[in-house]
Amino acid sequence: MGEHNEDQDDVAELARPTLTTTQAREMTAGLREAMDDIRRSVAVLAARVRDAHAARVWLPLGHSSWESYCAAEFGISRAQAYRLLDVARSLTAIHDAVAAGPGTSRTRDSEPAAADALDYGLSQRALIAVSGRTDTVAEIITRRLAALAHSGLQALDDPTVRAVVRQAVRDVRTAPPPAPADPPADPTIAALRRAVDDLAASTHAIGELMLEVAPAYLSDAEAATGALALLCDQIGEPLEHGLAARRYAMSGDRRALHCTVL
Repeated sequence: MGEHNEDQDDVAELARPTLTTTQAREMTAGLREAMDDIRRSVAVLAARVRDAHAARVWLPLGHSSWESYCAAEFGISRAQAYRLLDVARSLTAIHDAVAAGPGTSRTRDSEPAAADALDYGLSQRALIAVSGRTDTVAEIITRRLAALAHSGLQALDDPTVRAVVRQAVRDVRTAPPPAPADPPADPTIAALRRAVDDLAASTHAIGELMLEVAPAYLSDAEAATGALALLCDQIGEPLEHGLAARRYAMSGDRRALHCTVL
């Protein structure tokens, strides 16, 4: 008696009237709008934080630092105050990389604003995660946009730029830490490592070539059934190797080459 369980929840759910297709689409549109509002808010916040920090807004208000200003004016902790700066730093670096890219001159004279994060679809969590590696993110974005522009196979419209930016952020977030810089003491192992490094470097170059004919926004399946298969056949490279090299060029993660090239 009086017990509440999941079966009762299921009954309650089933008792609700079924939505019509029109109602379901309206509800979905409302969810999409809410999600877009969140992304837009991230960008607006980032731009305003950047401007406020650059102007040292705390000084005229009698605060000694950015963190004391945020604590007094907004009631947020020191960690939260600096996370706001991380978001602003990441979005600014991404915007600058996109604005400097070929075929994106329409954004050159604008600053990071609401439309930028909305287009990129990046969350605060993602921007904070790459805040310490913005140079790497920017380099990847610049390189991939240049490869796309050079290929001429895809216009650098907003959806394409969005896909490149999001993939670059995802790749940097998921990439493993770099290998230790100190060479091994054993000369045989050192020579083997150099050979592997050389092979990885040449494979990366091949991967960049693969990206020219099969841009990053294509899935492996889409790439394999398009121009990439023809290119691999022409240069005598197994398709599996071509796909692995393409994944490596996109991510910089050598694990993409396991069981194929390496």
